[in-house]
Amino acid sequence: MVRTEDWYAQNGFSPDAARYFAGGVRKIASVAAGPDYTLVLVFDNGERRILDCKPEFGTGSLFNALRSPADFARVFLDENGNVAWDLDPSIDSSVHWENRIDICRDACYLRSVPAASASCPDVAMPPLSVAEPAPSPHNV
Repeated sequence: MVRTEDWYAQNGFSPDAARYFAGGVRKIASVAAGPDYTLVLVFDNGERRILDCKPEFGTGSLFNALRSPADFARVFLDENGNVAWDLDPSIDSSVHWENRIDICRDACYLRSVPAASASCPDVAMPPLSVAEPAPSPHNV
């Protein structure tokens, strides 16, 4: 069953989400930490987008563990193609799932803006390469 933009809209999706899901979900090809807690995302269709993660930080947020720019920069694509961070890189998150923070690829797309319209002109864009998500460093 093909679901149209109208179907999604009638079922409570925002106009942007209805358009996104009706057009087919995107896979993240690459991710890199940008300046000021932003992520530079390249999707499988070549689209480059910027996700501002600053709103994720706050009282009681899991993201507070990533306040150090070095920790935030350890971002990677997990085995499911989602953006992820291992809180402690020495712990295998495939065994200890509570060691991982992740953001699903759909949320990354819907909450990001096209790179051309983002206020991050000095962001070094990751190279466009459609590749499988990198395995966890603990599973190699």
